[in-house]
Amino acid sequence: MIRDLHPVAQAAFQICLTAVVTLILHVLYSLFKLLALRPLVDPLRHLPGPQGSLLQSHLQQVMNPALSVQTHQDWRTRFGQTFRFNGFGKHDYRLMSFDFRVISHVLSSSNYQKPWQTRSFLGRLIGRGIFSMEGDEHRFQRRILAPAFTVQAIKNITPVFFRKAEELHDRWKDLTCGPVSSEVEASSADPPAPGSVSESGDVIDVAHWISRASFDVIGLAGFDYDFHSLQDETEEVYGAYRRMFNIADKGLGLREILELYFPILRKIWVNDDIRTTNQSLKIIGRAGKEIVAKKKAALQDDSEENGKDILSLLIKSNLSNDPSKRLTDQELLDQCSTFLLAGSDTVSVAISWCFHFLSLHPDVQDRLRKEICSVEHDGNLSDSSTDSGFHDCTTCHPRSKMDTVWAGPCRCPPRTLWDFIEKQPYLDAVIRETLRFCPPVHATIRVAMEDDQIPISFPVTLANGDTVGKDGIQGHIKISKGTYIHVPIEGFSLSEDVWGKDALSFNPDRWAKVKEWDPTKPGVNNLMTFGYGPHSCLGYRFALAEIKIFIASLLPHFEFSHPEDVKILKFNSILTRPFVSGKWSSGTQLPLRIRQVK
Repeated sequence: MIRDLHPVAQAAFQICLTAVVTLILHVLYSLFKLLALRPLVDPLRHLPGPQGSLLQSHLQQVMNPALSVQTHQDWRTRFGQTFRFNGFGKHDYRLMSFDFRVISHVLSSSNYQKPWQTRSFLGRLIGRGIFSMEGDEHRFQRRILAPAFTVQAIKNITPVFFRKAEELHDRWKDLTCGPVSSEVEASSADPPAPGSVSESGDVIDVAHWISRASFDVIGLAGFDYDFHSLQDETEEVYGAYRRMFNIADKGLGLREILELYFPILRKIWVNDDIRTTNQSLKIIGRAGKEIVAKKKAALQDDSEENGKDILSLLIKSNLSNDPSKRLTDQELLDQCSTFLLAGSDTVSVAISWCFHFLSLHPDVQDRLRKEICSVEHDGNLSDSSTDSGFHDCTTCHPRSKMDTVWAGPCRCPPRTLWDFIEKQPYLDAVIRETLRFCPPVHATIRVAMEDDQIPISFPVTLANGDTVGKDGIQGHIKISKGTYIHVPIEGFSLSEDVWGKDALSFNPDRWAKVKEWDPTKPGVNNLMTFGYGPHSCLGYRFALAEIKIFIASLLPHFEFSHPEDVKILKFNSILTRPFVSGKWSSGTQLPLRIRQVK
């Protein structure tokens, strides 16, 4: 039949046939090399770890919060502090370690970067922001952003946190307007009784409301722009953002994985999720361009010289650099998108989990409420200005027991309500325990860009019986280029070797024994929650300040309890979020019963 074709057609057919056969042979060889040869030469094959068939994956056990805690305990007991497991099969051996020397080496070395798949996924949602950059670009962006997250810069924007916390309080008060208990009211001169609550209570979705509040916070603190989502959640940008991340929270299925490797699929095979995401990105991008343009124009006016929002500081810092090293308008927009993710969702998730744990531990809740309510501060203390002028101060002018008149204006630096809240020990302990017990980011992954040898502190017994690092001799683990290393943030935070036998218990009192920057509790602020090394969370002070202010502003006014017949579980996508058992399709939810405190 081929002989009957025109010679030109015959030649074309033979070329096509050769190309197809070559492609098939190349695919078969690649599969053989991947599935058969690679496991035979991968140095991780010698490490201890769970067994599995050729294509068996352990990723579900590692990444599902319902399984990961028990998995980590089991594997540490069986294999020690450092071991390997199957990613997508034996051809994909991955390293996991609870040895901090291993973790610090991986997170501090430029040889280990976020996998391109992670950066591609994040880049699609938030652009080329600091979260999705590596190498010189990441270092440059971090240097530009750093001045916006200093101690003083955070203090300057705390009034925004108070403002939105008060607004959320008013909304919750409207939702829980049941009758106040009939206990005898204290006189106006007496402090409020922390234990007096309304007899009735209402169940509200705490996660939903805090998400709206934190979105408003990052709008004002980040761009001096109020989205007003607490008042109206149909606001266009908030709605676009929520729709986009509700889709992202579904995680990566087979189709989404294929789209990472073949981006063209998102253009030629458009489904509802892609269409919604694209529309959301257009809305967010358009709003971002308007905000950046207005902010740049406003900064030309002397009245905006002292703008305290992050975008103002970023633009001013950006303009002061060498023109060849400035952030472009698109890069500024990408940072804005990054702020919306990092400054909104991560914080709102942490605050939600904190109220959840307080509802499960009434004794902790009562003790914390009493500490907050017993804060003693100056009579004219302002929570909305760091330069409120004169105020009464017992430091400059100690008050006599017989005297009822203050001696005059204070010569000390003015103090704000934040100065007092920041120093409350039990509040700090409860928040740090929440971030330890349920870190918003479950784990992180790095990939080796070149072959390497990772130093270890704890001995590792190999499959052949040899022990690496025994008798106090420095040991190393060989890593091949392209190997994935899983850093179990949750697992490290719940490790009994680090936190003691009660590591799986919610116990804020443990922090009374932890010294600041305790080397035995490594990580930013003694928590792996904020990461470690050059990629650690730049905005951790921002997050801690917002969480503290929201808890301190709301807990004195409301009592939180767990609703009957409601079971809260965790799911892990970009962040570890709460959902109601049996209502997975409803997405993130955290219903709590709230009653007003007198």
